[in-house]
Amino acid sequence: MLRPILLVCALALTACGHAVTGEPPANARQHTPAAAPRVATPDLCPMPDSGFDCEFQKRIKAAQAYAETRPGTVGIVLRDRKTGATWRNDSASELTWTASTIKLAMVVNLLERHRTGNIRLSAQDRRLMTAMLHSSDDDAADTLWKRYGGATFNAAFARYGMTELAAQRGYSSTFPYWGFEKCTANDLDRLINYVLDELPAEDRAYVVGQMRDVGPEQQWGAWGPDSGTKNGWSEEDSGWVMNSVGFIGPDERYTVAIMNNLKGEGGYDEGRATDTEITRILFR
Repeated sequence: MLRPILLVCALALTACGHAVTGEPPANARQHTPAAAPRVATPDLCPMPDSGFDCEFQKRIKAAQAYAETRPGTVGIVLRDRKTGATWRNDSASELTWTASTIKLAMVVNLLERHRTGNIRLSAQDRRLMTAMLHSSDDDAADTLWKRYGGATFNAAFARYGMTELAAQRGYSSTFPYWGFEKCTANDLDRLINYVLDELPAEDRAYVVGQMRDVGPEQQWGAWGPDSGTKNGWSEEDSGWVMNSVGFIGPDERYTVAIMNNLKGEGGYDEGRATDTEITRILFR
């Protein structure tokens, strides 16, 4: 009976030897687990069909989430002029008081009429145009509006993409009047891209240069390093509106249009903070 017991022990020791050393038997087949298939994760690239890269998609979602927490409604349009990718939120088509953003369209029209020979801009006119862009001067806008025909201005604005713009009656004895107009963030998006893509080189250089060098009154919203802006702010019967339209990046690659209709839920400070933070989130 001793020999079978010794044999069993020997076999057991052999098996234990493999377990202790962790070495597989010589004839064991090596097996490498297959790599897990890649699955698109919405949280990683939340807008895969947007045309923006993954990092920008995250910024857009963050800006959208932030805007939804802010007073009133915020219309936003973002455009990559290099790739053509465009994003607009649900409020981008909401009619909102233009405030002084319309002064950008006024300058475009004056330059166009001068270039075609319909008017001849004087040195004083050009100083007033610069004042409108640099410090958003209302008196300068009033003078040019009266001098060169408000109705003529309004008839031209649709050519610059402001197809939804609507002059508002009942607010002044002058109609139409630049200070009482409504448009959408989509309108401002088309306007700034008309400036960058359609203006003759000399006129474009003038407007872009002025937008890059605005006074302290307009150093918020789309304004910052390597950017330019035309802002508009006013307290209307429905509350404050705080709007910003401009370009960001080398060669003015990106444009952004923001219209914040606070609807009595906040004022100048809240609106200024909203426009500035949206731009910071998108281009930080």
